[in-house]
Amino acid sequence: MLVFDIPEWAWMVEVAFTVINLILALVIIFIERKNPAKTLAWILVLFFLPVVGALFYLIFAQNISRRKIYKLDDRDVKIIRESVNDQIDDMNNDRLEFASEVAKLWRHMVKLNLVYGESYLTQNNSIDMFTDGKVFFRRLIKDISAAKYSVDVEFYILRNDTVGKRLIKVLTEKAKEGLKVRLLVDALGSRSISDRVLKDFLDAGGEVGYFFKPKLKYLNFDLNYRNHRKVVVIDNKIGYIGGFNIAREYLGLKKKFGYWRDTHLRMLGNSIQDLKAIFLMDWGVATDEKIDFDEIDFYTSNPDGETSVQVVMSGPDSKKEQIKRSMMRMITFAGERIYLQTPYFVPDRAMLESLKMAAQSGVDVRIMIPCKPDHPFVYWANYSYCGELIKSGARVYRYENGFLHAKTLVVDGQVATVGSANFDVRSFRLNFEANVFVYDENFAEKMEKSFEDDMMLSTEVTLEDYESRSNWIKIKEAVSVLLSDIL
Repeated sequence: MLVFDIPEWAWMVEVAFTVINLILALVIIFIERKNPAKTLAWILVLFFLPVVGALFYLIFAQNISRRKIYKLDDRDVKIIRESVNDQIDDMNNDRLEFASEVAKLWRHMVKLNLVYGESYLTQNNSIDMFTDGKVFFRRLIKDISAAKYSVDVEFYILRNDTVGKRLIKVLTEKAKEGLKVRLLVDALGSRSISDRVLKDFLDAGGEVGYFFKPKLKYLNFDLNYRNHRKVVVIDNKIGYIGGFNIAREYLGLKKKFGYWRDTHLRMLGNSIQDLKAIFLMDWGVATDEKIDFDEIDFYTSNPDGETSVQVVMSGPDSKKEQIKRSMMRMITFAGERIYLQTPYFVPDRAMLESLKMAAQSGVDVRIMIPCKPDHPFVYWANYSYCGELIKSGARVYRYENGFLHAKTLVVDGQVATVGSANFDVRSFRLNFEANVFVYDENFAEKMEKSFEDDMMLSTEVTLEDYESRSNWIKIKEAVSVLLSDIL
């Protein structure tokens, strides 16, 4: 029989990590008071990975809702909330005139976004929708090239590849013309971008901000919190928001993914002022510059269309889940049909039960997910949650024509949302996100038509298909669902 002498230092290290993990477990349970599923997931990580579990927790589980991310003074708060409060007062006293019957019909959701999300309703917008990356990118470059005064660009991912370099080049050209040009990127998602890469842009007078840039190069305790927004504002008149980032794969130029199916919006009207406010707030976080809301002429008459819109932002700086709550309102008030597209379908129990209840009530619930994973754990969690919906009467489709990255929800051909938020726990609680909620039958019908066209390029997952999956897939699903609250 072999007997191994374990060095005393090794015992001491083991005891130290055991004590640390025990302390962290007590913090998670009694101080952080996370939801039960998330608490269980972290305790399992600490138990099965006693050495690295503590490090994972320190990096990925920080609670930044206690920190004041957006440093707004009383004047800033007044500027933001004054118009919102006036509109709430008009609604409460039946003075608000709705420009469309759909907005009037969904006034309960308009009020939710006003009261809970502090999101003003603008009713003079026009919207163009893009589902192809090449078409989107050409129009974006065209609009930036035609800019006369200012360009504000914010993306989660900007890569230093042929597509990213094309955007940086046109931004540099506009900076050389004397325009105010600002580029804001997430420090993690755009980690290939640096001041060295942007040297010509900076020399031309362009400005750059890195959201949550680590103070130490290889140690970022804000790593788990990402600015996932994709917002562009040009001359304070043209706005972009949606799911596309700036890289080769988003134009379908990467063999691994093939065709990239996404949804992005180009908007005109007073909703642009909300996009500008989001950009300025994020810019202040990234650069520590004082936010100047005087750049925005809030909600003065700037008519361009008749579409009613609310821009809703959410993030881990608050305990609110504004985008999630708006989506849940749409689902629970659906009377006929719900069409949902998302690359990551990892809902919490409340959202999942809302969809199941809708399907069981006779609402035509259809979910579309990718046929291929870019994150394996998330993909198998997708599949498991979709299985629950199939059993409740919903229909699930796997998009087969490349990679589906669209983040859209449309209900009853009346109200729709497009933006950066996936239908998952990360987007609802951990990422900084922005979505547009549109109250317009014509736009909603376009969204539904687009979904139905995608169905022709998809394979339906039937109950028989799901129940015949292998035991190995069932194991992968079980592990992924267990960890879904911290994916």
